[in-house]
Amino acid sequence: MRSLSSTFSRSLASKAKNLFTYDISTCAIAKHSFSTFSAQPRLQNLEQKMIPGDFLKWASLGSCRTSKFATGFAPLQPMPLDSIIDIERVKDRSPEEIASVWDDYHLGRGHIGASMKAKLYHLLEQRAADCRYFVIPLWRGSGYTTMFAQVQMPHMLFTGLEDYKARGTQSSPYFTVSFYKEFAETKDLVLIRGDIVFASKLSDSEAKWLLDTTRSFYMNDVRYKLVERFNKEARDFEFKDVL
Repeated sequence: MRSLSSTFSRSLASKAKNLFTYDISTCAIAKHSFSTFSAQPRLQNLEQKMIPGDFLKWASLGSCRTSKFATGFAPLQPMPLDSIIDIERVKDRSPEEIASVWDDYHLGRGHIGASMKAKLYHLLEQRAADCRYFVIPLWRGSGYTTMFAQVQMPHMLFTGLEDYKARGTQSSPYFTVSFYKEFAETKDLVLIRGDIVFASKLSDSEAKWLLDTTRSFYMNDVRYKLVERFNKEARDFEFKDVL
């Protein structure tokens, strides 16, 4: 996405404060506000129909209470884009400038800034509507932690499978992602913001890797077949194929 030189990028970043409407570093996020796995009666019936109900062949990942597995998802209440960035002041900037400022502004603040083409976002949105769940190994040294991804656009949530097994529906996500489509039509640009809820669980680099990897599984035709198998043909799903 970035086509500007690193020098120009740093120059834009130095001007970013004039474009953003608040200091992201002072924005304290209450952990309880992300208890998105708590009961949400209106959504449970719909979500239970969408969740793959047979995990017999990946029992090595740990037993799962499939009838309630992550069924309490409710859309987050993210900060609207105009509370983060002065839309009027950036609407005349190029997509490359906006994306570069957005990315650099979030760097190193416990948040992830990214962007994507609107056409690719629409493909992600379409595929996520059909397949909302997936498991991803987060590699650490010679081993890995299994992460569970819940994709309900324009949001993504990530939590550890082991944490869910221990806490059930009271589990909180480690990492949440919101997609902003305000510039999709005019600039072919969708902005992405990730919030690390538990810094003790994920580093900035791990969160970015998790976001990029999840997108690759949904965007790549070959990898997406694994996502489809997990959601639609769970008996045939082999976790080793993801490794």
